[in-house]
Amino acid sequence: MRPPAYQQLADDLRAEITSGRLQPGERLPPEPELCVKIGVSRSTVREALRLLASQHLIVTTRGVTGGSFVAHPDAGQLADGLSTGFALLAHSAGVGLADLLELRRALEVPAAGLAAVRRTDAHLAEMRGALFDPAIDDFDTMLSAHSVFHRVLAKATGNPLFELVGRPLYQASYGEEVVAHLPAEYWSRIDADHRELLDHLAARDAGAARLAAARHLDYIAVAAGTQTAGTPTAGTPATGETP
Repeated sequence: MRPPAYQQLADDLRAEITSGRLQPGERLPPEPELCVKIGVSRSTVREALRLLASQHLIVTTRGVTGGSFVAHPDAGQLADGLSTGFALLAHSAGVGLADLLELRRALEVPAAGLAAVRRTDAHLAEMRGALFDPAIDDFDTMLSAHSVFHRVLAKATGNPLFELVGRPLYQASYGEEVVAHLPAEYWSRIDADHRELLDHLAARDAGAARLAAARHLDYIAVAAGTQTAGTPTAGTPATGETP
């Protein structure tokens, strides 16, 4: 079935943008020119542009110097789009918490090592600000602080792709059936892990940071019931080994 004309136009323009033929900040042809060039109505062109704007690919301004321009990449907006996809997959039958933790491991362990080498004092200050007190803070506060801590850790790698891909992971929910059965000491252990990891980052000890990150994820997997205690996930170093 042939897609609507506005969808086809949006797909063509998207390909121009994602291929780099249209660069960030570059102006798209005016609406009348697109109408003549492609042979569609002005309403079709406007619908295509609205679709691209909703995907944060273009921005439209008014006035004499206005028009539609290729948007400059924004990690936050791109991560929002990924978050929607993660949320849909996380609530499907084919993707579970074990899959989510496996992906976190692939990202967080090397990220911890990079962050130990590349972090700034500002990153450390942000992570200290994301620490919580399990004795007095409520669940929502601790969950939010946990997300912020790991997002700053990803940012401290100096590689924006870690931050982009990691942010949706920390916004994904475990699900009520998991949260209801977390052990009583869960948040105290998470807090202790964060503080240990922060110490290694402050000391610029990449090996210790990677090992702490791996142990942190091992504990989450066991506590959430996706892994048996004493059985490390594939790729996890045994206690005492350098990751």
